[in-house]
Amino acid sequence: MAAISATTLHRVALIGNSPPRLCGIATFTQDVRKGLIAAFPQLAVDVYAMNDRDARYDYPPEVVAAIDQHDLADYARAAQTINASGADIVCVQHEYGIFGGAAGAYLLKLLDRVTMPVVVTLHTVLEQPNPEQRGVIEALVRRAAKLIVMAEKGRRILREVHGVADDRIAVVPHGAPDRPRAAPETLKARFGFAGHRVLLTFGLLSPNKGIDTMIRAMPAIVARHPDALYVVLGATHPHLVAHEGEAYREGLVALAAELGVSAHVRFIDGFVEKEALIDHIAAADIYVTPYLNEAQITSGTLSYAVAMGKPVVSTPYWHAVELLADGVGIVVPFGDSPAFATSICDLLDKPDMLDTMSRKAWAVGRSMTWPALARAYVAIFEEAVRTQPARLVSGDRRSDPIRPHLGAVERLTDGCGIIQHSIFTVPDRLHGYCVDDNCRALMLMHRLPAAAAARADQLAIVYAAFVQHAWNGHQGRFRNFMAFDRGWLEEQGSEDSFGRTLWSLGDTAARARSHELRLWASHLFDQVAPHAHALASPRTWAFCILAADAMLDAHPGHEVAMAMLRDQSRRLQAELHAARRPGWDWYEQVLAYDNARLPEALMRAGRRLGDTQLGADGIATLQWLDAIQTNAEGQFRAVGTDSFGRVRQPPLPFDQQPVEGWATIDAARVAHDLTGDQRWIATAHRAFAWYVGGNDLGLPLGSAIDGGCFDGLMSDRVNLNQGAESVLAFQFACCAMLEMAGKADRNGSLLKAGSVVS
Repeated sequence: MAAISATTLHRVALIGNSPPRLCGIATFTQDVRKGLIAAFPQLAVDVYAMNDRDARYDYPPEVVAAIDQHDLADYARAAQTINASGADIVCVQHEYGIFGGAAGAYLLKLLDRVTMPVVVTLHTVLEQPNPEQRGVIEALVRRAAKLIVMAEKGRRILREVHGVADDRIAVVPHGAPDRPRAAPETLKARFGFAGHRVLLTFGLLSPNKGIDTMIRAMPAIVARHPDALYVVLGATHPHLVAHEGEAYREGLVALAAELGVSAHVRFIDGFVEKEALIDHIAAADIYVTPYLNEAQITSGTLSYAVAMGKPVVSTPYWHAVELLADGVGIVVPFGDSPAFATSICDLLDKPDMLDTMSRKAWAVGRSMTWPALARAYVAIFEEAVRTQPARLVSGDRRSDPIRPHLGAVERLTDGCGIIQHSIFTVPDRLHGYCVDDNCRALMLMHRLPAAAAARADQLAIVYAAFVQHAWNGHQGRFRNFMAFDRGWLEEQGSEDSFGRTLWSLGDTAARARSHELRLWASHLFDQVAPHAHALASPRTWAFCILAADAMLDAHPGHEVAMAMLRDQSRRLQAELHAARRPGWDWYEQVLAYDNARLPEALMRAGRRLGDTQLGADGIATLQWLDAIQTNAEGQFRAVGTDSFGRVRQPPLPFDQQPVEGWATIDAARVAHDLTGDQRWIATAHRAFAWYVGGNDLGLPLGSAIDGGCFDGLMSDRVNLNQGAESVLAFQFACCAMLEMAGKADRNGSLLKAGSVVS
């Protein structure tokens, strides 16, 4: 096939199955790649192949990565590889069953993390999707620049069932080989078909293909045309073989024998290479698709047959009804063997009718060849790249303080505590509560301004009660996760949830407006603190240092708090010195969440203990973190969750979490107090601006209307859910910036709230 034209695209990431995996999607993916490269030789097309059931395949070189269907981490790794490859577009071959998670939801993790436009080819579109299938398709609709279907029926379903606008959908027929129309007799002898009128069905065998319907039609066909031969070409579907072996094929063989037509039914068992397959189709007089289910929006086998000019007799599944209209083929009812026999015999009886139908089919097939598909796909890709939304990276995004607002916090709170997650703004009771969020909520209540104090103090009791109930004195640990029915899901939570909750106790002892709440917090702190020494996580040590520092604000002579602060700060400092490498000034080999809490802890410990080296280490590591959390436009860029677990590697940008902005603001304020350097005020303002649109996408996450905050910044959008951690982080940030503005006014600082420092 000659090259057709040029394109502005350089690289395509193609996600789907790939040979040597045996299935129609694998063949289609391979053919799409070959068609694109043949038509546009300068275009690089990388394949990202899906592995099924932990299988491993010997893939060809064009497969740059394999994705294990049920390994969620593989999807994130594939997204990283795609982003690093410089691909202009991602094209997904979507079929239910090839991606992991409910209805293939794992695919969304990958698509949420790639930075380029996405085009999705839907091989199946359901009129009655179940809730999981609907959720996945509608998530794909939100992410994709364009959806490709292979028939107008697919467009109608997307419009009517999912509300997708027509301009978001492209209809591109299934690709097919581009071969001259040839007389079947020229190829029959090659396959031992000489002297026969050949009826052909090909594809992976499974019960929904309706092969038995056609076998039951054979006695009537043979009675009128004794030279008729029905060829069933294809291996049994691998999943069916894994479940029941060759029982289905053996049943079909037995049926042919029972009906006395064994000599007129020939099974060719195997996955035939493409050129041999095309030759088999060319050798057929009539192609037959007796499928049993109308809900098939595309059939590659039917497309191949029509493109090669084969007269077709088929059941009325969606693709057949559409493709065989206007005399291109004949449609008979599902499971109607007599109708198959009558239609096939009529065609065999009338050579002129057979030839006319063959010519019509071949003419229609010219719009379905792989060159035609390549042209259509590249036009869609170019439009997607050309029209992708511009990222707003204006450097003048203001970071004026936003007054804290309890609306979103109260929306998530009931009599038990604050609920972890939400679906958009609706609390999601399915995931219940956690002590992590309730201890954060408790601390927030002490920071709210006077206007909200009365309500905040009422809510503080709710959150304090949750924290108290979470303490498991027998284990010396806090429980973390609680179901909505108020049953604990574990006897002890993570070390970090322990440290964070201990911090909330020290903070409450120091900051609570209520004397009684301060007493409670101090009392529980004394019970919990002795168990902190056994903890081994650097982040937990940091939280314990913050807890001890706050407790010493409340009780300056508190010996347990002072001992904890000394011990955990030395541990954290030792961890830093052991992990440091040139270009890697950090406490661990990896970056994770709440990163700024580690340098904040060392700075606070250095200030409390009068240890200048502790403070210097804290400032140095915050400087290093600040540098890697700043994008090319000078905006705050939180270390994305995709970075977690990458050993001593630069951070990846998505998905960015609201908790990082709050932690950075707190650490920057401590650094400013220690050094007087105005750069740290600028860092705090940059981190706060992230919430209001000063970020990689120019999209706001926090709301001044009710205090809500979206759950994260993805590669192309915000995560529209508003869980407790996100809402609380934004409210903490609002409180911190309000305090900073007040302090600047009191000190007469030249750096007023809202000013932007370059």
